[in-house]
Amino acid sequence: MLDNGEMDLAERQALRRVAGLSTELEDVTEVEYRQLRLERVVLVGVWTSGTSTDAENSLLELKLLAETAGSEVLEGLIQRRQKPDTATYIGSGKAQELADIVSATGADTVVCDGELSPGQLRQLEEIVKVKVIDRTMLILDIFAQHAKSREGKAQVELAQLNYLLPRLRGWGGNLSRQVGGRAAGGVGMGGRGPGETKIELDRRRIRERMAKLRRQIGEMTTARVTKRSRRLQREVPAVAIAGYTNAGKSSLLNRLTGAGVLVEDSLFATLDPTVRKAHTPDGRLFTLADTVGFVRHLPHQLVEAFRSTLEEVGDADLILHVVDGSHPDPESQLAAVREVIGDIEGARDIPEVVVVNKADAADPVVLAQLTAKERHTVVVSARTGAGLDELRAVIERELPRFDQEVRLLVPYERGDLISRAHKEGEVLGVEHTGDGTVLHARVLPGLFAELEKTAKPVETAV
Repeated sequence: MLDNGEMDLAERQALRRVAGLSTELEDVTEVEYRQLRLERVVLVGVWTSGTSTDAENSLLELKLLAETAGSEVLEGLIQRRQKPDTATYIGSGKAQELADIVSATGADTVVCDGELSPGQLRQLEEIVKVKVIDRTMLILDIFAQHAKSREGKAQVELAQLNYLLPRLRGWGGNLSRQVGGRAAGGVGMGGRGPGETKIELDRRRIRERMAKLRRQIGEMTTARVTKRSRRLQREVPAVAIAGYTNAGKSSLLNRLTGAGVLVEDSLFATLDPTVRKAHTPDGRLFTLADTVGFVRHLPHQLVEAFRSTLEEVGDADLILHVVDGSHPDPESQLAAVREVIGDIEGARDIPEVVVVNKADAADPVVLAQLTAKERHTVVVSARTGAGLDELRAVIERELPRFDQEVRLLVPYERGDLISRAHKEGEVLGVEHTGDGTVLHARVLPGLFAELEKTAKPVETAV
């Protein structure tokens, strides 16, 4: 780069190939859900700032996204520019070079590492003569494949429609249904069109569908809030597992709770939040919530659509921020996740513990750098179980204490209260006497109120 800020001419004029981005066929077949014919794609990115390593890491992530969507990656190309071209994203000359590469490789799709405007999409498609999609559209497609619950499907559809609305396109006769009177060839009444162009009709239908989806999500959110409020009323502490996609959040949840949640080595395998019960080493009950994974430049449509899901993070007492220690750039993953968490109401003030996962596959130097930079860090491996005892101890230390210590005589006919103390609190001792059970425990305020009505202090028991 020159002193006056202009880029070196040769660097700007070259479409750089990124080595190692073509998909190996044996890797592709490992993903179970890829049953359809794979699309053959060429990736293209614009490098505007940072180092060449940053640009290549971004394109490598785009490759993983494309493979998760079920594509076979043929080529990866980077164009060095001060900013993306407003017309074709990479410039008209480079777009023609891209068209030649697409033709030579037999690709049927071009995936751009950025969010393209409707004009950029249309003009680039006209030049390369194959389908062009951008990073946002690709992520939305992955979410659509992975959505399982009714709420997840509705959230993804809402995000897709929100993205599609300004990008509706039509050609030729599709744009002209608006006829009437003399314009209808003299047909007059009965021969007039519906009064809307096809694109206007499509937009109206999309808006109506979006309004219906928002109502449905609102109703489902009410049910989620009700469940959450019950947990809060019982004053059970909540822990949210957040982090970059494919960092190992679901594996960690399974290790800590035995939940049996789907674990898959692909991006965005988890879309629906999973809440499970767990206990600290001293026996205290708390909940663990597995949330949707984040990614750099997560489409704002998805953040908005999944707001009800992300509320699990905002209502937590502690956030376990899981990061992949074996990733080439884990610090950028931490920054990307914190950017999204910062947009969630109340989440900035929640205590955070950075859990560096996949320690068995990570570079020890990278692990040392992360632990030195981050204040509250635990290094674990969800695969081998290393470091999990330390993590449980940290959770126990960081969780707020809502309980209080009691020593009461509980009548034998109220064995249900003893059972609740074992489930919801920490039992320190139990002694059976002729008059009942002496319970020495730490219990939450709700159970404490129940015990006060029924049980007697041990000192006054006869």
